[in-house]
Amino acid sequence: MSAIQAYGLHKDYRNGKASIQAVRDVSFEVSRGELFGIIGPDGAGKTSLFRMLTTLLLPDKGSATVDGSDIVKDYKAIRNKVGYMPGKFSLYQDLSVEENLEFFATLFKTSLAENYDLVRDIYVQIEPFKKRRAGKLSGGMKQKLALCCALIHKPVVLFLDEPTTGVDAVSRKEFWDMLSNLKAQGITILVSTPYMDEASLCDRVTLMQEGRFMTTGTPGEIRDSFKKTILAVRSADMFRLLQDLRSYNEIEDVYSFGENHHAVMKEGYSLVNMESFLASKGHTGIYIQTVPPSIEDCFMQLMQYRHE
Repeated sequence: MSAIQAYGLHKDYRNGKASIQAVRDVSFEVSRGELFGIIGPDGAGKTSLFRMLTTLLLPDKGSATVDGSDIVKDYKAIRNKVGYMPGKFSLYQDLSVEENLEFFATLFKTSLAENYDLVRDIYVQIEPFKKRRAGKLSGGMKQKLALCCALIHKPVVLFLDEPTTGVDAVSRKEFWDMLSNLKAQGITILVSTPYMDEASLCDRVTLMQEGRFMTTGTPGEIRDSFKKTILAVRSADMFRLLQDLRSYNEIEDVYSFGENHHAVMKEGYSLVNMESFLASKGHTGIYIQTVPPSIEDCFMQLMQYRHE
């Protein structure tokens, strides 16, 4: 039995006479013990999907089960066996670290001591601040406290909605190391993130935009599905370079990517012709290098196909 099964989940929001489709007929499965990532920008529908799966929001259509329990009929059972960490820090700001943990443990009729083995690696990092109010913690420490509270009752499935948004790079790495350790303990993890580079840290991912899943697979499978040649291009004038590349007829798509621009080339392109074209436009310091596709390149390609 899968840890999560969803069939045609759909959610609309009404804004006066207008209707916004937040989640559109989403179907997927997550295996037990899997770390499954939902990758997409703000407004893609990730939070609405999480709220339906954690019984905080009723679907307009479709159905889903979490650990075999129906998200509508068995909502009480689901709330007792899942952990949910929302994107916005939602613990009690005026309570201390210790008081927040005790409160959430009491809700589930357990204690920190009872499940200490599960949260030990995380708790030891916040224990020195256990008397500090939660509202006075740094972003990374708030994140660790929220994760401890979500784990305090030893959930079978852990839902993490954009857990690394707004924290520094070191805290992001530490957090993903923690998730790897939790996965090793058999917990199924569903995590959403707008950061494309975090996709490689998941067992499987789906790319989500405008309420729909565009593609699902292992990070390697998604990268391998990109069949076009990508050139990383830069010059002394990056802004003008982007404009000129957009006018070059051997390029299918081009967009900024870190310190370079990524140019998706049409079949039969000529590197010599491209270099001559850029030189004729007065570019200096020209750098062109073939690069392997990333998850972000795959996302950009899927978005282009959807809007053609």
